[in-house]
Amino acid sequence: MMSEMFPRTKIGNLSVSRMIMGTNNIVGGSHRTKARDTHIQEINNNKEAVAEIVQTYLSYGVDTIIGGISGKDYMLDGVRLAEERTGQKVHIVQLTNIDVTDSDEARKEVRNTFKQFKEDGVEIVLPLHVAVEKLVNKGKEKIERIEDYLYMIRELDMIPGLSAHMPEIITYADQNGYDVETYIQIYNPIGFMMQVEIETVNTVIWNAKKPVLTIKPMAAGHLNPFVGLNFVWNTIREKDMVAVGCMTPDEVHETVEFSRAALERRHPEVEGRLHQKL
Repeated sequence: MMSEMFPRTKIGNLSVSRMIMGTNNIVGGSHRTKARDTHIQEINNNKEAVAEIVQTYLSYGVDTIIGGISGKDYMLDGVRLAEERTGQKVHIVQLTNIDVTDSDEARKEVRNTFKQFKEDGVEIVLPLHVAVEKLVNKGKEKIERIEDYLYMIRELDMIPGLSAHMPEIITYADQNGYDVETYIQIYNPIGFMMQVEIETVNTVIWNAKKPVLTIKPMAAGHLNPFVGLNFVWNTIREKDMVAVGCMTPDEVHETVEFSRAALERRHPEVEGRLHQKL
């Protein structure tokens, strides 16, 4: 395995690793079956398991994690335990499903949620697509009232971004000059969960004014790492990122090596799986 530190980029003024620790394989969001969700939860819904996975990422310089970290004690405790053991800081990118109802009460609730993120050490906040898409006005090509929530994030000295399963969100954010420093976009070679054609999403990514954090490169386990990671790393820009979720430390070793090999245009140095022989 390669031991060099993973390449880096910037979200706003914050230096982050280009590989981002995904968390679906920790919290139990497999996008496959209830049984698999339950299996993930049984092995990883505790701070020790989280710490071991995070420590393994950190050994390669992958120091940025994305997910619902704040609000899940075992996640936050596991991240803190990994930081204590390694002496390395983990940058937290928080995803959040906020109530975007146009009322003072709802805005107060969102503001309190953001304050909790700040107390928990979150540095980047991205409202989830399920909330953001409620505000999209395709006719006007705007995301109505999104600036209210971005301001709340910035006011607390955190970095605002947007989760954009819907590619138009990136385009609208850029053309309207919204205060965002990054966006999430689903991106993989089979179009899993993507709302438009792969080539169109690729164009959106390349035209984006800020770094794009691509997710589901292996289509939630429907692709093996060699296929998914080679495609994504070789079709995004040098400033863009890829979120890679792993269930075990061994998977972290493999996905980092597959990713480094893709970036360095060489053959990955990994052991073959069972029955992987000619």
